[in-house]
Amino acid sequence: MGEDRWIEVTGLHKTYRARRSEPTHALSDVTFTVRRGEFVSVVGPSGCGKTTLLKILAGIVSRSQGTVRVAGRDVTGPLPEVGMVFQTPTLLPWRTVLQNVMVPVEVRKLDAPVYRERAERLLAMVGLDGFEGRYPHELSGGMQQRAGICRALVHDPAVLLMDEPFGALDALTRESMNVELLRIWRESGQTVVFVTHSIPEAVFLCDRVVVLSPRPGRIAEIVDIGLERPRTLGAMASDRAGFFVERIRRHFNATGVIDS
Repeated sequence: MGEDRWIEVTGLHKTYRARRSEPTHALSDVTFTVRRGEFVSVVGPSGCGKTTLLKILAGIVSRSQGTVRVAGRDVTGPLPEVGMVFQTPTLLPWRTVLQNVMVPVEVRKLDAPVYRERAERLLAMVGLDGFEGRYPHELSGGMQQRAGICRALVHDPAVLLMDEPFGALDALTRESMNVELLRIWRESGQTVVFVTHSIPEAVFLCDRVVVLSPRPGRIAEIVDIGLERPRTLGAMASDRAGFFVERIRRHFNATGVIDS
């Protein structure tokens, strides 16, 4: 297993077959790799298969054709090496923040005292120390999403998959969460694959952007983002960042196909 092929997708196809309608070809011949510790974003128009790709990597959805390997293992179902953050935090309303973060520990029957300490450290790392005993309805949207990230990280997965996790947040909270995510990524060392509709968000966060075409999703281009790290929000005002945003945007000519 090479560090430069921590995630390896080769010739991936996905077709959804319904009994009473025509098959939907979601992904076609998708091939790419992700290095260990790399931050990669996936962008593309609505319906191009971004979420399907992420669910295949997570082992939640089966592939129709091709090979998918994560951390040296063939993906044929959910892997313990993978954590996933969804579009909404999906916290259990009857459980406290700490209890929600501990759900993967309970499901995997891990050593609860050991992972409780890790959960508390993660909550402190994202600024939620003191909120361990609160319930989801007592938290803002951004705080709930941070708790969701802690839940995905608590069992120390090798790969973190994120499906438009900040799409429902207001602009200012979303910018704050982008900065927070980069800090978490630097401190945790996880490999991240991040799906987003926002080209500027993808450029700000990642090392490379995988650009998908309209359905069926094919790789239109993989763009290396040559911006220095660490990054601040001010970097997005630079001509260099603007160059990468425009390079990606040129793939989407129709107005409203992808967020600006």
